Amino acid sequence: MNATHKDVIIAGGGPAGLMLGLLLARAGVEVEVWEKHADYLRDFRGDTVHASTIRLLDELGLGEGFAALPQSELGNFTVPRPDGEGPDDILADFDRLKPPYDHIAMVPQWDFLDFLTEHAQREPTFSLRMETEFVEVIREGDRCVGARWRAADGTVGETRSALLVGCDGRSSRVREQAGLHPVEYEVPFDTWWFRLPRLADEQSMPPALVPIFRPGELLLTLVRTDYLQVAYFTDKGADARLRAEGLERFRARVAELRPDFADRVDALTSMDDVHLLDVRLNRLPRWHREGLLCIGDAAHAMSPAGGVGINLAIQDAVAAARLLAGPLLSGALTERALARVQRRRMWPTKVLQAGQRVLQQVIFVRTLDGSRPGPPQIFRLAMRHVPPLRKLPALAIAIGPRPEPAPAFARRPAGEG
Repeated sequence: MNATHKDVIIAGGGPAGLMLGLLLARAGVEVEVWEKHADYLRDFRGDTVHASTIRLLDELGLGEGFAALPQSELGNFTVPRPDGEGPDDILADFDRLKPPYDHIAMVPQWDFLDFLTEHAQREPTFSLRMETEFVEVIREGDRCVGARWRAADGTVGETRSALLVGCDGRSSRVREQAGLHPVEYEVPFDTWWFRLPRLADEQSMPPALVPIFRPGELLLTLVRTDYLQVAYFTDKGADARLRAEGLERFRARVAELRPDFADRVDALTSMDDVHLLDVRLNRLPRWHREGLLCIGDAAHAMSPAGGVGINLAIQDAVAAARLLAGPLLSGALTERALARVQRRRMWPTKVLQAGQRVLQQVIFVRTLDGSRPGPPQIFRLAMRHVPPLRKLPALAIAIGPRPEPAPAFARRPAGEG
C-alpha cells in the first residue's frame, strides 16, 4: 500500500477545503487536499461570494484576480407588494454598506474553485489530488493519525498526518468515521433548481434576486449574466409526487407563478432538468477529535436562505488556519487548539442558523401552508417607512457575524497573490 506523510490532510476540495489549504500553505504547513471528482464542474452549487469573502481576497492579494473572473453583482433584495401597486419593497439594501464591500458577487463556483486552486498551487507546500476519495480514518488509540484514500483507478493508499480536516460536505464521511453526529433541525421544504434562458431583449436586466410568493408555492429567480437560475420551493418529501405529475404540469406551475416565463418553460425538456436539493439544517455539538477537525458543511449544514453557507465555511477555514498554523509548525497540535476553532466559529454559526430558522417559520412555512404568503406585513412596513433599517439585513447577509480577517502570515500586497 502506498504510504506518505503530510502535516495536514484536507478531505474535500470545496471552498472551505481549498481556502484552508491555501492559507496553511502560505504559513509553510505541508498540506494535501483530496477531491474525489475529476473537476469542479457541477451545477447548482452555491455561487454567491459575499462581501466578507471579497474583503478576505483583497487581504490575500487576490482581489484583482478575483475581479477578473466572470461574475455579476447581485442587486438589493426586493419583493413585490402584495397589492401590486407601488415600487417593490426593499428588504436588504446593499447600497447602504460601505464600498467596496457593499455587494454580493455571483461567480460560477467552478471558476472560483479553479481560481483558489491556481493560487494555492503556487505555494511549495500545497498539493492537490483529484479523483482521490477519502476512505477511512487511521487511528492509534483514540487519536487520528491520518487517513486511507482510493484513487479513480482503484489504487489505494494511506497518508499519515498531524491533522485530518473534514471539508467533505453535508454527508461527510470524515464526520461519520469520527463518530461525530449532528443535531438536526426541522426544515419544512426542499428546493428544485433549474435553468431557463434569458431572452435577447433581457440582456440589459441587472442581476437580481426575484421572489414570487403564492399560497402553497414560492419561486425564487436569480438573474444571472446569461441565464435565469430558478428555485421552486416545495414541501419536504414532495419530490416523488411532483415528479409523478409530469413535465407539462410543472411547466404550467412555473408559468402560473411567472407568466413572463411562459414563452421559455419549454426549455425544460424532461424532469431530469430539475434538480432536487434536500435542504438540511444541522450542526455538530462537537467538531473535533484528537487529530481531526470538521468545518464548513461537515460541521454545520445551512439552509439556502440568504445564501450564506459558502461564506460561513470560508470564515471557518480562515479561523482554523490562523489558530492552527503555529501549533502545526511547532509540532505541538493538541485537541485544545482544535476546540478553540470550534469556540471561535460556533457563535456565528448559531446566530445564522437561528436567523434561518426564524425565516423558515415566518416566511417559508406560512407561504407553503397557504396561511400568509411572503414576508410579514409589519416587516415590509418597517423597511418601507424606516429606510435605514434596510442596512441590517444587508449587513447580516453580506458581512455576517464575526467575519474573519486574513492571518498576517497569509497576507500579500495587491496583485502579488
